[in-house]
Order: sequence, then C-alpha cells, then structure tokens
Amino acid sequence: MSGGQVAYRPRRDPLWFARSRAYTLFVLRELTSVLVAWTVAYLLLLLDAVLGGGFADFAALAARPWMIALNVVALVATVFHAVTFLNLAPKATVVRLDGWRVPAFMIQGGNHSAWLVISGIVAYFILR
Repeated sequence: MSGGQVAYRPRRDPLWFARSRAYTLFVLRELTSVLVAWTVAYLLLLLDAVLGGGFADFAALAARPWMIALNVVALVATVFHAVTFLNLAPKATVVRLDGWRVPAFMIQGGNHSAWLVISGIVAYFILR
C-alpha cells in the first residue's frame, strides 16, 4: 500500500475450532497425533529395554503413577485417533466392484471388524 495506509486485517479468533463440533473434533484428532507419537516412542523404549537387558529399569519407570496416567491418556487418544481414521477412510477411497460403488458403512464396518479381529489375535498371543 502506498501513502502510509495500513491494510485492514480482521482479528483472528483463537478459538475458531470451538464454534463447531466438526472443527473441534478435527482439532482434537490432530492433537492426538502427539500422543500417538508418544505411544510409538514408548513401545520403542520397551523394545530397547527388552533387547538391551534393561527391562527392570523400564518396568520401574513404567510403574510410576504419572507414567501410568500418561499411558492411559495416550491409549484413549490413540483409540480416538484410530476410530476417526477408520471412519474417514470411505471419504478418501472409492471402492467399486463391477461398477457398483461399495457404500461407506460397508467400508467402515470392514475396517472396524478387521481392527477388532487383529486386536483380538494380538491380545491372544500377548495375554496367554
């Protein structure tokens, strides 16, 4: 701008996402990525402790109340992240069988069913 004029810039609302349920869920899902990353880091630390012989130290750290609380919050966030990801899959992919478009609920149902079956198999081998 010339002549010393300043461009008008409307003030941004820092809570723009709180005005709509869809936006709030979107922001929450994005924020859960941090806790998903923590879960990956925690599992890598566990693997290192098992392979490196420092499992007793890791177990002592894992038994602390703040670590348990952090991991419970991370579990809830990871489940939320996974569910919202599986629910968005039909919007990102179009599945056709002989020209017939597979409905979204069938894709979601297949995704959630596969998640439950795989989780059950993993739980079986870990908990037996």
